Amino acid sequence: MACTGSTKQHHRGRLTALSALVGCLALLSLGGCGSLHAKPPTDPDDLADYKAVNDPYEPFNRKMFSLNMWVYHKALRPVGRFWKNNIPQPIRTSVATLNETWRQPAVFFSDVGAGRPRRAGDSFMRFLLNMTTAGFYDVAQHLGYKQHETDPGMVMALWGVKSGPYIFLPGLGPTNFRDAAGYAIGQGLTPINYVPRGYGLISFNWGYNILGTFNTFADSTDQLDQLEHQSLDPYAFMRSAWQQQRQSQIDALKADHRATTPDWY
Repeated sequence: MACTGSTKQHHRGRLTALSALVGCLALLSLGGCGSLHAKPPTDPDDLADYKAVNDPYEPFNRKMFSLNMWVYHKALRPVGRFWKNNIPQPIRTSVATLNETWRQPAVFFSDVGAGRPRRAGDSFMRFLLNMTTAGFYDVAQHLGYKQHETDPGMVMALWGVKSGPYIFLPGLGPTNFRDAAGYAIGQGLTPINYVPRGYGLISFNWGYNILGTFNTFADSTDQLDQLEHQSLDPYAFMRSAWQQQRQSQIDALKADHRATTPDWY
């Protein structure tokens, strides 16, 4: 999704921050529509389950999930399978490392915002070391600086910001209001989204994002196929799995009280 005018070169992501925010605002505006908002049940047990899944927009979310899976089967899965079956693993690994390296500044600022200096030091060193190979090789991993996930949504959770309802946004997938806003902030903290004109950098940005998307779907096709074939309700299974994984990431961030010095110091 590209912007026009003088800001065109500043916003090149797999899904722009604006699209995530627009999705949230759209859901807010649609909240009054009965066909898109699931009414709370009156039975106490059903009401408890309703609150536990935190999915008041389930009718709308299921429609978006179906749309997403239709696009997946018609376009994304064939591309992903072709990529996985025809591109050598070392190249795919390099593309994945490149994408991860360019996300490190957002991880670093998230670590700082979370008040986790050890994690911030690790993410800073990962970016610094991996950029010696232009981001194509994970030098930092071999030097003891392992990859970790921290993003603005996790930081807001650490600060006590409520998640808001679960939502499913086409292209972005499972999320909630807090994490969709965090995604937008993360895009703003990613330097590759602000490349200037000239030197082929915009073309590089487009290329790395497109290849990264191919790589993501190549790595996900087996899991998505298994999800559809083995789950009685793929939507509900994905929602539960995502919520559990997200909470696990937040809990790991809260529990990380490591000293600021490396283990070998």
